[in-house]
Amino acid sequence: MRSETPAPGATARLAAFCAGLTYADLDAPARRAVRRHLLDTLGAAIAGTRGAPAKIAVATLRELESGGDVPVPGIGGHWQRLTAAYLMGASAHGLELDDGYRAGSVHPGAPVIPAVLAAAWRGGVDGERIATAVTVGYEVVTRVAEAIHPASRKRGFHNTPVTGVLGAAAAAASVLRLDAEQTVQALGIAASSAAGLFAFLHGGGEIKRLHPGFAAREGLFAALLARNGMTGPAGVLEIQDGFLQAFGGRTDPGALLDGLGEGFNVARCYIKPYACCRHLHPGLDAIIAVAREEGVAADDIEAIEISTYGIAAGHAHGGWESMPEAQMNYRFCAALAAGRGRVGIAEFDEAHLADAGLADLVGRVSVHVDPACEAEYPRLRPADVVVRTKAGAAYRRVIDEPLGSARHPLDDDAVARKFLELATPVIRAVPADRLRATVLALDTCADADVLLEPAS
Repeated sequence: MRSETPAPGATARLAAFCAGLTYADLDAPARRAVRRHLLDTLGAAIAGTRGAPAKIAVATLRELESGGDVPVPGIGGHWQRLTAAYLMGASAHGLELDDGYRAGSVHPGAPVIPAVLAAAWRGGVDGERIATAVTVGYEVVTRVAEAIHPASRKRGFHNTPVTGVLGAAAAAASVLRLDAEQTVQALGIAASSAAGLFAFLHGGGEIKRLHPGFAAREGLFAALLARNGMTGPAGVLEIQDGFLQAFGGRTDPGALLDGLGEGFNVARCYIKPYACCRHLHPGLDAIIAVAREEGVAADDIEAIEISTYGIAAGHAHGGWESMPEAQMNYRFCAALAAGRGRVGIAEFDEAHLADAGLADLVGRVSVHVDPACEAEYPRLRPADVVVRTKAGAAYRRVIDEPLGSARHPLDDDAVARKFLELATPVIRAVPADRLRATVLALDTCADADVLLEPAS
C-alpha cells in the first residue's frame, strides 16, 4: 500500500539501496530475470542496428568523432564509451521489440543495459557485478516511472528516456562501485538530462527510437561525473522543483520506497512477443487466439471491435505509411494479427504497409475506450475484443494482461528463439549462439567484455 505521507530522503535511501546491493542479495527470480532480459535486450539491440534511425546515428557520429575502443555488437568499428552506450540504447529501442514494465509504462532494458556494458568495458567486471548493476538500474527506472505514471504520459512525456537516464546512472554507478553519496550525486546530475516527448505520435516518429540512447549516454556520463567529484541537487527526486514535481505533479515520494528490497522489479517486467507498442498487445493476443481456437480466417471477418483503456485507444488514429507509424497504430497491428497471424519485424516492410487487403481489414477494426478497462489501468492492461464474422458468428476474448508479462510469461525457449532470430542475421549463427550461452551462464562469466564481442 502506498504511503500517505512524504518520505524524506527518498533519493538518499534509494541510492543507499543501490550502492549496497550485491549479487548475494538477489533472489532466484531476479537472477533468472536478469539473464532473460539481458539476452532479450542484446537481441533487440543487435537487430536494431539495421534500422534507419541507428544507421543515421552511426553515419552522423562517424562524421563527428574518431577513436575509442568499445565495440558495439552489430556495428563495425570501435567507439568512445559514451557513444557506445548511446548507439546500443538507440538500437535496442529501434524495432519496438525491447522489454518493459507495465505499471510505469516504461522500457528499462534499452537505457540501462547499454550503460552497464559500456561502463564495464575494460574494467574487469564479472557477470555477477553485471547482474547486480542491471537489477539496480531496473529498480530505479521502474520505481520512478511508476511514481509519475500516468500523470507524466498525460502531460506528454515519454517515460523511457525521462526515467531511463536515472536508471542508467544508478546502474553505471553500481558497475563503477560508487558509494551511496556518489550515487546520490549521479542521480542529481542525471535528473537534469531527463527528457523526451510523446510528440512522435503526431509525426517524426523515428526520433522515438533514439530516446533510450540519449538516456543511456547521459546516465553513464552522470555516473562518471559523480565519480570525479561533480555534484547535483541533493534529494533531486522529492525536493521542491525536483523530478517528481516536474514530471508527475503532486506525487508521493513514498511510492519510490514501498516494498524496496522485497523482491526485485526486474522479475516483474515483460518481454515482448510482438514488434509493436505494448499497449496494443492485449488486443493482438485476443485476435490471434480467436483465429487459432475458432478457425477464423481474415476473409471471414466482418468486424473486429476492441474495447480497452484510454491510452491504448489513443493509438487507433492516424496512418501507417512508415514502420514507426504502423507499429504504433492499433488498427493496423490488429489487421496484421488477423490477416497474418503474427506481428513481427517482417510484417512492417513496405509490401505489408502497402497491402490493399490489409488496408481493407484495417477499415473493419474499431477501437473504443471501455470504462471497465480504464478503471483497471495501469494496474492491468486489459482489452475486451469481439471478432464478428460474415456468417454472423461473434467470438469474444477478454485479456487482462498480455503475453510476455510476469503473469503470462514467455518460456525460456521462446526468449532464446527470439534472441537467435534477431541476432543471427546480423552477427551470424555461431557468434549468436555463443553469446546466448554466455548470457544464460552469466554468473560464471569472468569478464563482461565478451558480451560486446560476440563476433570475435
